[in-house]
Amino acid sequence: MQTISAPHVMQFPAWMARGAARQSDTRPASAPNEARRSFAKEAGIFTQGDQAQSYYRVMAGTVRTYRVLSDGRRQIDAFHVPGDIFGIEMGEVRSMSADAVEPVTLLQYRNQPLAELATDDPEFAQQVMGAMLQALERAQAHIMLLGRKSAVEKLATFLLGIADRLSGLGCVDLPMSRIDIADHLGLTIETVSRSLTQLERARYIELPAHRRSIILKNISALRRLDS
Repeated sequence: MQTISAPHVMQFPAWMARGAARQSDTRPASAPNEARRSFAKEAGIFTQGDQAQSYYRVMAGTVRTYRVLSDGRRQIDAFHVPGDIFGIEMGEVRSMSADAVEPVTLLQYRNQPLAELATDDPEFAQQVMGAMLQALERAQAHIMLLGRKSAVEKLATFLLGIADRLSGLGCVDLPMSRIDIADHLGLTIETVSRSLTQLERARYIELPAHRRSIILKNISALRRLDS
């Protein structure tokens, strides 16, 4: 299982602090800041180690961001669903890779100093700041999940969170595979399958045959596992 250190201080990406003049050296002031991009299922969006020159908002579909460890294992940091902003980096190099879990439509934004962005589009600047804070909160929660919860508790937390973000509680169509879930929760695929079966036998969830849908039958019980 990967050990991750929680950040103590909220830092801003270096490009957000730069003056507008430096940006104009490399890009005409009149160039558009937004581009619509589409990616097929499993297509790469960016790769760990690339130059971080832009960030994205999900319009449709689901994206995974992940790191590849030195031994070749994959640790999925997060799944990004419609409305989420991802790809904001503290430095100039990508610390993660991003792939399309399913066909996705994204809006791509060039890195832009915060003062300039706040002048051009104050509402969107607030959304970017909110996305950074939300990413920090989720990262801290994920660290706790990886280090302190049992496999069944991890799965309960994941199901409640993704159901709330995708469709509201009740029934959720999971776009990601069980391997994806395992790599996100720091488990093996066999442990994920056993834990799902355990939750189904307890009648906390229902797993329809031949589908990735999961019905959350006993939300109160799942929340007790999550707490």
